[in-house]
Amino acid sequence: MITPEDVAFYIKNIPPAPSVVRQALNFVREGDLIKAAKCAQEDLPLRLYLKTLVNRPIYGFKNEVSDIGQIFGILGVAATQQVLYNYLLSLLTPKKWELFTLTNHQFYDLQASLSKQWENILIHLNIKDKEVYSAISLIPATIIVCNALFASKKREVEQLRSVKALDYNTILKRLSGYDLFDLAAEIGQMWDMSDKTIALIRSASGTVSDLVGEQKVLAQWIHLLLFYVFSQSTYVSAGLNEFIDFQIDFVDDIYDSFSRVVQQ
Repeated sequence: MITPEDVAFYIKNIPPAPSVVRQALNFVREGDLIKAAKCAQEDLPLRLYLKTLVNRPIYGFKNEVSDIGQIFGILGVAATQQVLYNYLLSLLTPKKWELFTLTNHQFYDLQASLSKQWENILIHLNIKDKEVYSAISLIPATIIVCNALFASKKREVEQLRSVKALDYNTILKRLSGYDLFDLAAEIGQMWDMSDKTIALIRSASGTVSDLVGEQKVLAQWIHLLLFYVFSQSTYVSAGLNEFIDFQIDFVDDIYDSFSRVVQQ
């Protein structure tokens, strides 16, 4: 078994944000991208990360963007905050994935794809709330924590998969009592994210009842986005698609709109 104490231990050992990143995040929350860029400029690993991430093909820039102020200006407040959370993930990423068949290059592509597609969705929905933008960054963080949790019980996990043919999300719930979205909410609390962000990521499982209004709409889009991205061959091979129990009835009314947005 993975006890709640084990889960708390792994989450608690997520390193706190470096001071430069904390300062940059504070300036971004205040809407001051100029001061945020000056902070980010002081941290060489952060500068390299920003340039590497933003110049991936998913962002579609024809020429390489290297100036941090320009990067933040292009991204805007909400997307910059999300990218800084993504940087925190890079500090957690294992040198070697113990359970999932992933390389770090593939994992960074996953981050970039989720971030950019989520940005496109929010533009389509005309939502500019930076707390909503940040919600998607919790999913890659949760994958890292799951890898660490499963690695500590690798033999037990492999037995459950071979003997009972259970998916990763079912195994996670059986061993810990948490599913992917519960863990994401716990990490959100660790990162001092807003109650709105935490509630949104929980509801994206597609199994939360009585959702209404904007929260339901956003939960539907996240749920479908995760299913869409995790269904790509790289992430199917890694086993990440097994964390999404696709709730087709939950997203049926947005399916056509979603298809148009992701194919732009």
